[in-house]
Amino acid sequence: MRAFFASWLPSPTTANRREQLRAAAGALLGIMLTAVLSKALLQSTHAAVFLVAPIGASSVLLFALPASPLAQPWSVIGGNVVSGLVGAACVRWLGDTLPLPLLAGAACGGAIAAMFVMRCLHPPGGAVALTTVIGGGVVQAAGFEFVLMTVLADSVLLVLMAITYNNLTGRAYPHQQQHAHVNPHATKDAVPTVRLGFKPEDLDAVLQQHNQVLDISRDDLESLFMQTEQRAYQRRFGIINCADIMSRDIVSAEFGTGLEEAWQQMRAHRVAALPVLNRARRVIGIVTQTDFLEHGGLDDYRGIRQQLRRFLRKSGVTHTEKAEVVGQIMSANPTTARTDTPIVDLVPLMADSGFHHIPIVDHEQRFVGIVTQSDLVAALYESRFAEAAA
Repeated sequence: MRAFFASWLPSPTTANRREQLRAAAGALLGIMLTAVLSKALLQSTHAAVFLVAPIGASSVLLFALPASPLAQPWSVIGGNVVSGLVGAACVRWLGDTLPLPLLAGAACGGAIAAMFVMRCLHPPGGAVALTTVIGGGVVQAAGFEFVLMTVLADSVLLVLMAITYNNLTGRAYPHQQQHAHVNPHATKDAVPTVRLGFKPEDLDAVLQQHNQVLDISRDDLESLFMQTEQRAYQRRFGIINCADIMSRDIVSAEFGTGLEEAWQQMRAHRVAALPVLNRARRVIGIVTQTDFLEHGGLDDYRGIRQQLRRFLRKSGVTHTEKAEVVGQIMSANPTTARTDTPIVDLVPLMADSGFHHIPIVDHEQRFVGIVTQSDLVAALYESRFAEAAA
């Protein structure tokens, strides 16, 4: 019996205590402010109700599961309003002909069907539809007005609270979906990480066969699988960190380094990029040969030597639109990794996103080295060679 009832319990949540408190505090503030603002907005309209109970269920999704497809702005606003309209329509046109249990079922079933069609599935929407049926004479009398005023106002206000609170507390909302695997070189080849292992179409086929609504987006599910594969690789072949393979004696530049000096450094050391550091040795940018070519207008191979010289040469005036220093052409806020970052975490960045150089920083975010594609390839080769030799 104990095992039977234990099977009813869900698995323990992976969210730590801090995340649990963050979600609870968000719901507290969100509902409180929604109630205050909704009352202030609706009191002049003589609305019968200014806060509906299903909004409490919406707050659970918005603050505890902000990455869920069921908690995105259109899901919340569209799901609640569409469901309310279906429920109000059932009361208006079927209320006198159907008994209450059947009317309630028709409202909830119709709401689910409508949310599927409108791509705004939101569980509290079923409660909104039911509220229009059993909410009492005042709600039934208000009908569509109840939905288009109270439900709509509550939903919009709560979503605005969720956008503000989640982003202020480190949770991106609305949740951005992963980009498609686009080849950075604009060719038809699949990106390297999907040429081996499972492919996106494999996941699509399994999800279609599963044929159920999942409370996680397809893109996030794919990302979790990829991260799981990376951890399995680390367990099998060992963990190699960036500190183990990075180049440490690195030529760098500052914001005010002249373009000619930076170009000469790259030529002298035969490197394709220079990390740009501030005086605290924190990475503020990276300048590559591509930056020089793009900003120098060197897309025409004819006369490229003269154009490059003209671009690198100082103008000699104090005010000019021509770029004079590295800081004017660098890529600001480049992607970095820490010394303890496993190198397998760099594979998607370098293989799929097209990064050729990843600056490495320590725990104080100070620059200590750089990892290039050559470093990564050599390290992965050595790890597999060592495994084969063993």
